[in-house]
Amino acid sequence: MFGRKKKAASSEASTEQDTTTQAGAEATGPASGGLSTDGPHDFGDVTDVDHLVDLGSLLIAPAREGIELRVEVDQESNEVTAVQLGDDHGAVQLQVFAAPRSAGIWGDIRDEISEMISGSGGTVEVVSGPFGDELRSRLAQPGPQGRTVFAPAVFAGVDGPRWFLRAVYSGSAAVDDAARADLDEIVRSAVVVRGDDPRAPREMLPLKMPVARQSRSQAPTEPEGPVDDLKPFERGPEITEVR
Repeated sequence: MFGRKKKAASSEASTEQDTTTQAGAEATGPASGGLSTDGPHDFGDVTDVDHLVDLGSLLIAPAREGIELRVEVDQESNEVTAVQLGDDHGAVQLQVFAAPRSAGIWGDIRDEISEMISGSGGTVEVVSGPFGDELRSRLAQPGPQGRTVFAPAVFAGVDGPRWFLRAVYSGSAAVDDAARADLDEIVRSAVVVRGDDPRAPREMLPLKMPVARQSRSQAPTEPEGPVDDLKPFERGPEITEVR
């Protein structure tokens, strides 16, 4: 849905980008909205992760009292596709994707999401948020008696070294900074385990059901997975894990 034509036209260039040296990556750096020094973090930059909940490519702090941790599961593949944290009033959905080594992808994805929302009758604006530039939007949805209703949503993104984390806030967390604050702290606590496997830019990094943390000295070998085109509105059934 997002950038298939661009991805097809530049797949060769993207492959070359993903195999550039680390020195080149440090010289170029991520695009605007890149990795913040206070989180989320890359697995290679942290030493103490034993207190975090292990979700595969994503490690997060245990949810605080009143906040539920849920995983979204694809109905066909039975694979975990996203992590959601929140309560009955607001939530944040987290997903992580592969990215080129030498440049961030949030700028392009942000433009594509904005165009899609506007084209579907919604409204969107770019504002400066806790993690850099983000999209504050109202998504057009069918309502009762054939009327159109609008649901608030905030799309935030963080470009890391060879990965991209997307956070989508909904409900009260999309309109009330105070309601969003606790969720922002959880996002900041996140640690992304990219792994060393070559992956196409925008390919979803594998997630799994939450398990108790165990010490590990290096990132696990990750299985190959399907390329995800960053659909923001398609969600599978949720399995709730209260933490």
